[in-house]
Amino acid sequence: MEKALEAGTAAPAPAIEAAEAKAQPAPQALADEEVLQLFEEGTYEIVPHDAMRRTIARRMSQSKATVPHFYLTVDCRIDALLGLRKQLNEAAPLTQGEAGEEPAYRLSVNDMIIKAMALALKAVPDANVSWSEAGMVKHRHADVGVAVAIPGGLITPIVRRAEEKTLSVISNEMKDMAARARNRRLKPEEYQGGTTAVSNLGMYGIRDFAAIINPPHATILAVGAGEPRPVVEDGHVKVATVMTVTLSTDHRAVDGALGAELLSAFRHLIENPMAMLV
Repeated sequence: MEKALEAGTAAPAPAIEAAEAKAQPAPQALADEEVLQLFEEGTYEIVPHDAMRRTIARRMSQSKATVPHFYLTVDCRIDALLGLRKQLNEAAPLTQGEAGEEPAYRLSVNDMIIKAMALALKAVPDANVSWSEAGMVKHRHADVGVAVAIPGGLITPIVRRAEEKTLSVISNEMKDMAARARNRRLKPEEYQGGTTAVSNLGMYGIRDFAAIINPPHATILAVGAGEPRPVVEDGHVKVATVMTVTLSTDHRAVDGALGAELLSAFRHLIENPMAMLV
């Protein structure tokens, strides 16, 4: 290959790829013995991995190694969304529950994010896809997985056909699935599959982060905390509640322009939340 370059002729692509593969072997993770020898004996304990942690480690490692991640970030002003959420919660009818009368629903910001993501995928259907070598898998519905932290790991219960459901239905469905997820009582069909996912760490005060795609999804939305920030409006500085979101995309299926279109549709819905009610 070096002689070909010196002569000003290019080596065939397969030859270049083979030479690079030979020169740069794939990196390997440290063996257990190599990890442990870095620490003084008696200063640690080994807690065996359970099946969930091993599955998460395998799938996330596989995703980062095989899926070309691409990241897009925007800031969303959520004052209107918070106002609408307050109005809807105050208007919730009372129903008879185990502890007496209680509201029929209590919307969270995350419930509205799920709905906005589903409607954004409906508006930009080319982004509601999964990659396969045979062809692009285009989904007819937005099935939104929602990351839920549980002891020892996380799981993503899925709101099926979220674009068709009302906010109150999404809210009550998520409360039920999140509770059963923490008790490890979800059925496989309730957390397997899906067309996208939402991971929200805002409740922990995280401002922004990038999430790892969970195949067969082609996208995942990482949601940070809504917080007061200075913004410029009509040439004047004012304070608004701003939430930063980062969309991770599988660049094989959703390229930069398409991802930007999806994120723009999502931000429009978040900043104009009444559009989610019609």
